[in-house]
Amino acid sequence: MRVLLIGFGTVGQGVAEILLEKRDYLAKEKGMEFNVVGIFDKELGGVYRPQGINLEEALETIHSGGNLTQVHGESLDEDPSGFIQKAEAEVMVEMTYTDLKTAQPATSYIRAALDGNMHVVTTNKGPVALNYKDLSIHAAENGLEFLFEGTVMSGTPLISVIQENLISSHIREVKGILNGTTNYILSRMEEGLSYQKALEKSQELGYAEAQPEADVRGWDALAKVSILANVIFGANRKPFDYPCEGITEVSANDLIRVKDQGKRIKLIGKTWMEGNFVKASVGPEEIDFTHPLAGVKGAFNALTITTEDVGEVTIVGPGAGQRESAYGVLRDLMAIGGKQ
Repeated sequence: MRVLLIGFGTVGQGVAEILLEKRDYLAKEKGMEFNVVGIFDKELGGVYRPQGINLEEALETIHSGGNLTQVHGESLDEDPSGFIQKAEAEVMVEMTYTDLKTAQPATSYIRAALDGNMHVVTTNKGPVALNYKDLSIHAAENGLEFLFEGTVMSGTPLISVIQENLISSHIREVKGILNGTTNYILSRMEEGLSYQKALEKSQELGYAEAQPEADVRGWDALAKVSILANVIFGANRKPFDYPCEGITEVSANDLIRVKDQGKRIKLIGKTWMEGNFVKASVGPEEIDFTHPLAGVKGAFNALTITTEDVGEVTIVGPGAGQRESAYGVLRDLMAIGGKQ
């Protein structure tokens, strides 16, 4: 399968690395070959080569401070929408930055790929949170796959488990810890650190960005909850239509107080059905020690899926990271490859 990579930052480079590492395994054990023919990045430029791009060369060039126009092939400096439509490929992997207000330019790239008869894999929360219904219908009408495993819990299997294994079990609610940065901060605050000290420590470790608002104000978790509401319950609302509260008002004293009561405060994102209406929210909640979510510490994510038929199922795993996100993409590529 010929593949386009749109976005070659941390995740895009991770995808290139994992495709190189697992190339022999995929060919010998799975009968699959993924040949990257185009790479485009807003900051790093682009390159297109129908015979296949040398990924080792691309990575070495970027790591040494160069850009993609220096890689062997046709240099690209145009808007990728035009490039996507005319490129010869079977699948596009979209990994650009997330914009929760407009979902652009990612949604335009995805539409261009679907119009060009390409399957789409994305790690970008924006298009799935804001435009899931339209994009999934667009893909289905063209007999194409639109996959996004990495948008909610990175490489931890979640979307595929829900869609392939649990969707017929009558899901009533999903709730959980969907942002590792805030979970790490709350875990350290429970140990006695102030919010500011815990935030600074998370930034030192690379969990939180220099501008951490999307994490600490709950916006990242809100995007993921919106995706789950769309996929599971067929919602068609925008993330900021739902109530959202972050952890900026939670104090170390709050955490110590509820711990003495046998509880922990976690930033919980959840979505559920209330009559005929889909509900969703993000905010701090007190979780009893006996619940699986209470024991999830550090930068891990966890989601409890409540069903009519099998009760509660809790999935725990890393929710971010270059390697983890790259694996989420690989899982989706293999799912598409398995249907060819």
